[in-house]
Amino acid sequence: MSLLSKINEEIKIAMKSKDTLKLESLRAIKTAIILYQTGKGGSDNPSYEDEIKILQRLVKQRKESASIFFEKGRNDLADNEHAQASVISSFLPEQLSDDQVEKYISEIILETKAKGMKDMGKVMGLATKKLEGKAEGKLIASFVKKHLST
Repeated sequence: MSLLSKINEEIKIAMKSKDTLKLESLRAIKTAIILYQTGKGGSDNPSYEDEIKILQRLVKQRKESASIFFEKGRNDLADNEHAQASVISSFLPEQLSDDQVEKYISEIILETKAKGMKDMGKVMGLATKKLEGKAEGKLIASFVKKHLST
């Protein structure tokens, strides 16, 4: 079952239960997928990796918005953004713990024989492919920097 059809089913359920927060979040996902499909360089059938990237982008946008709202003292809006981010995150694969990510990074560094910050690009490329959808890019980058700078 594609993500779009899963989202459409969830929209029906949210409408019946009058869950406005979930409905708003699901509609944002549906819109992003449709924009991808109709946009330049998109395809009618987004791959699993494309769907993951769309969801990650939406979660990242919500988290950034929440932090801005929080800085401006608008906790009500920040809470809404956090709640939407958690609804959207529920469609992502289970996220790895920090320890698991660090273990993967260590293995990748050994595998690529990386010897310093000059090899960061090589390690990041492989790490983001292996951990796509399972860990945020910022977290991956922080562990790669930590291991390559020591």
